[in-house]
Amino acid sequence: MTTIIEVEKLEKTFGSTRALDGLDLTVGEGEVHGFLGPNGAGKSTTIRVLLGLLRANGGTATVFGRDAWRDAVDLHRDVAYVPGDVTLWPSLTGGETIDLLARMRGGLDPDRRADLIERFDLDPHKKARSYSKGNRQKVAVISAFSSRARLLLLDEPTSGLDPLMEKVFRDCIAEAGARGVTVLLSSHILSEVEALCEKVTIIRAGKAVESGSIASMRHLSRTSITAELTGDPGDLSRIPGVEDLRIDGSTLHCQVDAGSLGALIRTLGDTGVRSLVSTPPTLEELFLRHYELSEEVRV
Repeated sequence: MTTIIEVEKLEKTFGSTRALDGLDLTVGEGEVHGFLGPNGAGKSTTIRVLLGLLRANGGTATVFGRDAWRDAVDLHRDVAYVPGDVTLWPSLTGGETIDLLARMRGGLDPDRRADLIERFDLDPHKKARSYSKGNRQKVAVISAFSSRARLLLLDEPTSGLDPLMEKVFRDCIAEAGARGVTVLLSSHILSEVEALCEKVTIIRAGKAVESGSIASMRHLSRTSITAELTGDPGDLSRIPGVEDLRIDGSTLHCQVDAGSLGALIRTLGDTGVRSLVSTPPTLEELFLRHYELSEEVRV
């Protein structure tokens, strides 16, 4: 797979504040890649470096194999960006703004532009000064998805959108992925990232602390088990990795680490099981568990 974004040991400081501290990030062509972390972790700084809006103090950042800072002007024709707080030219209409941004990105698909304006329920004839935050966000989103950009950098793009428009946005991400567009999606809505992204990178204090497919990351965390038993399983706490064990009558509830799942299932099978439900961890659980473990290590 061709690499579209390659970040290695990236560093960025603002005075005494170290925003990026040796960040590594790789995004392949056609990938929808989630970029997760708490406020202040360095997500927006990374995206601004990729856009050539900030110059890194150390490390490298390339987009389409070219230097993100040195070749920023040329790269912008293939990159569309949606920030979490959109500022528009107040005297331009929404439609004029969409077209202006598109010209900066090498044009747009007029049919897709018209379709997106309808789906996002935007009046393109109103001046930007009259738009609410949600409508300003729609202008940026429509402009990005109707463009012919090969890379979308989305930094909290659904900020200000209502739930119905968030659904339209998710559909647009899926459609962009089907067209082979590469997407880097920074979002605090973990369920959104889980539904849309094949891979995720979790960032903390300017460093990538976990990166990979959600499926592979689930193997590093606990699975929830609920089982209706027909016999006495004995002391299941003796199995390493079994946590939060609770038995209500004949119903068992517990969490189990990936490495111990097989042993637990075999034990339950020997006991006798009427029904069993195995629920893999959600992205939110993976995220929170990772941060809990990080805090334990720091203590």
